[in-house]
Amino acid sequence: MPVTNFSHPDPYKYQTGFDSYHETEAVEGALPIGQNSPQKAPHGLYAEKLSGTAFTAPRHENKQTWVYRIIPAAAHENFIAEDADSYHTRMTTETQKLHHIPNQLRWNPFDLDEKVDWVHGLHLIAGSGDPTQKQGLGILMYAAGKDMGKEAFYSADGDFLIVPQHGVLDIQTELGRITLRPNEICVIPRGVRYRVTLPDGPVRGYICELYQGHYQLPELGPIGSNCLANARDFQAPVAAFDDEEESEYKLYSKFNNTLFSARQNHTPFDIVAWHGNYYPFKYDLGRFNVIGSISFDHPDPSIFTVLTAPSDHVGTAVADFVIFPPRWLVAEGTFRPPWYHRNTMSEFMGLISGDYDAKVGGGFKPAGASLHNVMSAHGPDSGAFEGASNAELKPQKVGDGSMAFMFESAHMVGVSEWGLKTCQKVQPEYNEHSWKPLKRHFVNPNKKA
Repeated sequence: MPVTNFSHPDPYKYQTGFDSYHETEAVEGALPIGQNSPQKAPHGLYAEKLSGTAFTAPRHENKQTWVYRIIPAAAHENFIAEDADSYHTRMTTETQKLHHIPNQLRWNPFDLDEKVDWVHGLHLIAGSGDPTQKQGLGILMYAAGKDMGKEAFYSADGDFLIVPQHGVLDIQTELGRITLRPNEICVIPRGVRYRVTLPDGPVRGYICELYQGHYQLPELGPIGSNCLANARDFQAPVAAFDDEEESEYKLYSKFNNTLFSARQNHTPFDIVAWHGNYYPFKYDLGRFNVIGSISFDHPDPSIFTVLTAPSDHVGTAVADFVIFPPRWLVAEGTFRPPWYHRNTMSEFMGLISGDYDAKVGGGFKPAGASLHNVMSAHGPDSGAFEGASNAELKPQKVGDGSMAFMFESAHMVGVSEWGLKTCQKVQPEYNEHSWKPLKRHFVNPNKKA
């Protein structure tokens, strides 16, 4: 069985189950019985509802959580745009400010940054859509080296799917605390407030911010009821709160990719109890149960989907989160790496650790990335092709010590100015190094000598 992160010391407690209804209280009797909003909530708390969908959403889609807190979330000063120009410039998904290009792109590993905290270490690489219309997604890199102080942050634009590549995140959310390490992922839903501290120093990783809908487990169809990511392996925090009589806090809001801040005279982390199905959660990628071909041909990468965010068109996703963990290949008579292809979906890949088996040339490294946009042709580099074409086809373990992933989207994504130029990580000869060396092997039997 793959090594999981659950064996590492974790100071926090969790509830298990994906999309489950959870209830938790840090003080006995803080959850009211029989009513969500009684005339007087227990222990002098305030009842507050956190809604992730419209009130009238179908029951099976409705996401909401009732929280019981010391002071309501509304008790803060007015928000003021903070460093609006520079933040909006590096985060915007406005179409006219993005570069929509058909070229295959690959980035060298992104830098660590010890000078900034979580809020100021977010950079948009690519994206599509409009958070004001709740359409599309944004793909970000984060790099930070400083703890957030007496501060909290939330995104009104979408759900954050966080994929750590380096370092440990200690995430204090309103609904409880989460420790997050490489080889784990975490989703912070739209609107949930949190702060990030760094117990082991600088951190770096990837984020897919979902403007449209919420992440869910993919349907398994003929696979049956098991395999891929099992619901029982997802973890949600239990209630934990700070009790501070008077404390000055700064609250940051990401609102239409602009950063605002407001002051408040109490901690945002004062929820004593909560119940519902709208909450942060984490998942250990080592628990993913891989399936694959045991006869011939290389199956579609959709069999590696951990989480999906469906669009309005059945079978098409705003975002799929797909991983390529250690696994066995046993298919007979088959070219085992991914085939060469042109895809109507955009594919953004990142590497957490190790080497990706379809890119053996060394240009795709941990903390790096690649983007193959809508209908941009791609596939194994020349070295991977030659090796796989001539390999002895015996059962083979691939990806030992490696974890690659993909954010796949039906949207054509534009690349930000930061991602294309400012970060200075784009490999200018990616295409030339990967596919120009491919040799002609075809011998035309109809051609006369």
